[in-house]
Amino acid sequence: MVSGPLDALELPPVTWLGAGLGLGVLLVGLLLGQLVRTAVSRWLSWRGRSESSARVFGRLVSWLVGALAVGVALAVTFPSIRPVNLLGGLGVISIAAGIAFQTVLGNMFAGIVILTRDRFRVGDQISVQDHRGTVVDMGLTSTSVRTFDGRLVLVPNGTLHSEIVTVQTGFEHVRSSVVVDLADDGDLDRAAEVAVAAMRAAPQVLDEPAPEAFLTSVGTATVRMELRFWSGARQLETKEATHAVVVAVLHAFAEHGVAAGSDVVTIDAGPRLARLLRPEDGSGGGPPCG
Repeated sequence: MVSGPLDALELPPVTWLGAGLGLGVLLVGLLLGQLVRTAVSRWLSWRGRSESSARVFGRLVSWLVGALAVGVALAVTFPSIRPVNLLGGLGVISIAAGIAFQTVLGNMFAGIVILTRDRFRVGDQISVQDHRGTVVDMGLTSTSVRTFDGRLVLVPNGTLHSEIVTVQTGFEHVRSSVVVDLADDGDLDRAAEVAVAAMRAAPQVLDEPAPEAFLTSVGTATVRMELRFWSGARQLETKEATHAVVVAVLHAFAEHGVAAGSDVVTIDAGPRLARLLRPEDGSGGGPPCG
């Protein structure tokens, strides 16, 4: 028997055999936790889950096995301790931790839900609140996003769970649009055909779904046309496609003589018109007085 300070503290009796068995159980449990972690991670990866999901859930399972190993090791080391007492102690500790770390635990449970749903992964481009960028890491409490201007933003998983998240790369292709103003006295049908042909010729624009051109609104002397086209979903792909469409359509309009809105000048019948009609020599103008 081990005596001395333990007896003074009135702790449960401990034998060297019990301590050795408890230590052995703990080591075996920790080793088993690592093996289970590897097995769970590989199984989730085989099922097609994301790397972050497999890593986090494997870690959670290993933590659970480790906690059970600690409980069994304590029960073996201190035979007088009942499993019910251990569960009661864990319940009290869980309540205290839940109160003290409410925000952290909220982010952890939100992270579990996000990883379980697997709606976006590392490498996807998302938009949440005022932040837009590429997901570079998904953890249990937060998600790391590299914005398009190169900054690192750590978004709490609770925010990702409660706010609206736009996954730009959720599908392979996305639609973009560009508006252009045309003169209302021109051949609008011909202008639409020229614009569609120019968009089809751009290599960044997809053939299917086909690009389209629609007249959307009428101005004072112009008609607004919306050019719709599909491209790759990533931010750079949409920017390159938009640039190519603008350049191709403007060149096509100039080649076919389509008057754009910038070629139309509107003069209102007001002070501006009076200044334009006034002679430069300041002698006055306008109709003669009777």
